[in-house]
Amino acid sequence: MDFEGYCVKCRKKQAIKGAEVTKTAKGRPMAKGKCPACGTTVTRFLSDKDAK
Repeated sequence: MDFEGYCVKCRKKQAIKGAEVTKTAKGRPMAKGKCPACGTTVTRFLSDKDAK
């Protein structure tokens, strides 16, 4: 599944390259991957529906 997140280095929304759905320490689902333009780690919180 393709996710889009905000890259703080590029200052715009980017597609998350190599996104993996993980959970935070408190159990909230999130997508985590790299920005295709600069390589910075980009994360996005997901709803339970989107995590599946």
